[in-house]
Amino acid sequence: MFYALSLLTVLGPATLDVASFGAKGDGRTDNTKAFQAALDAAAKQNVAVFAGSGNYRFAGTLNVPKGVTLKGSWESVPSHNGIRNPDLPKPTDGGTTFLIEGGEGTEAGAFLTLNTNSTVKGVVFYYPKQDPKAIPKPYPWAIAMRGKNPAVLDVELLNPYNGIDASANERHLIRNVSGQPLRRGIFVDAIYDIGRIENVHFNPWWSVSDKLLDWQRTYGEAFIFSRTDWQYVLNTFAFGYGVGYRFMESKDGACNGNFLGIGADDCNVAVKVEQAAPFGLLITNGEFTSFHGASPTQVVVSPANTGVVRFSNCAFWGPCDRIADIAGTGTVGFGDCTFVQWDGRNKGLAAIRATGGSILVRGCEFREDKEHVAIEAGVKRAILTDNLSPKKLRMKIADPSVVKTDAP
Repeated sequence: MFYALSLLTVLGPATLDVASFGAKGDGRTDNTKAFQAALDAAAKQNVAVFAGSGNYRFAGTLNVPKGVTLKGSWESVPSHNGIRNPDLPKPTDGGTTFLIEGGEGTEAGAFLTLNTNSTVKGVVFYYPKQDPKAIPKPYPWAIAMRGKNPAVLDVELLNPYNGIDASANERHLIRNVSGQPLRRGIFVDAIYDIGRIENVHFNPWWSVSDKLLDWQRTYGEAFIFSRTDWQYVLNTFAFGYGVGYRFMESKDGACNGNFLGIGADDCNVAVKVEQAAPFGLLITNGEFTSFHGASPTQVVVSPANTGVVRFSNCAFWGPCDRIADIAGTGTVGFGDCTFVQWDGRNKGLAAIRATGGSILVRGCEFREDKEHVAIEAGVKRAILTDNLSPKKLRMKIADPSVVKTDAP
């Protein structure tokens, strides 16, 4: 025991406290310089930086050097619904909270930038100048992840305009993150080594005012994926966005990856595929609902798509217009999926409509006696087999020669 204590004394403390560098969690003092001084000192000493309970105001930006962890007092991600519901905890009631005020009016840059092997954990990111009853003001990203192995752990993004920019890095890890990013939640691009996103839930904890939530349902995008190779996404959720999961092509390419246990509730479009990599988007055990907007649809595949999208053991319900509206020249497959509550406005719409590419619907259940599948001109090939419906499977097929089906 004496030897261990002596060794700890020689090695010095494992962390530096921001209070030792003049930081004050009083909600008024600008802590930008004090925090950056602590982070720079930690990089030289190869230790972490600790910010205890308090409300730390920032007018500037922070850069977390290579190998440094910036940690707050939260051991798991908290929730602060107190601005929406006055009887619940508010973001300034306790724990480590960052009050971010710099950058109002612009989306350029980021408040906090992570670098190789650096981490932020146990902190609440709160923008006190956002009005919960108004259209939100633009701000830079709350967090930018750069270098190799940056990590965001146990963080509440209560109300940032833009949440996490996870582009141009390798092996990012985003785990246990919650909150209400307003315009964009997480953006992933230019990733050539496997990134991981786990246990990320975006709910309207901060505000459910009609004006703000209508704006978010129109313009908000919870998860955005461009070029990322072998992306792994587990147990993620989005509520009340224009698009829950958007897959798009950047100058660097499109996404392929494994998406397990993902969900989107009350998103105008739950999954929007503008482009997918030829290796495919593998989406398993997903749950998707859509019922707001001009044409609420769970899955929209754009005419530009040339890649592969597969849904396995997923559930889709509404009341939406369609479960899926599929275009492009790629392949989209549904296997062992459940479809409920489409054609919510009784327009005679099929649950799944395909206007191009190839489509597979196998072993799925349509739980209502409505129009089930529409295969329109332009589809190259379709396989519709082993599906269940209350009565006869109701299909509209423009060209039977491109369709394989076992339905009478």
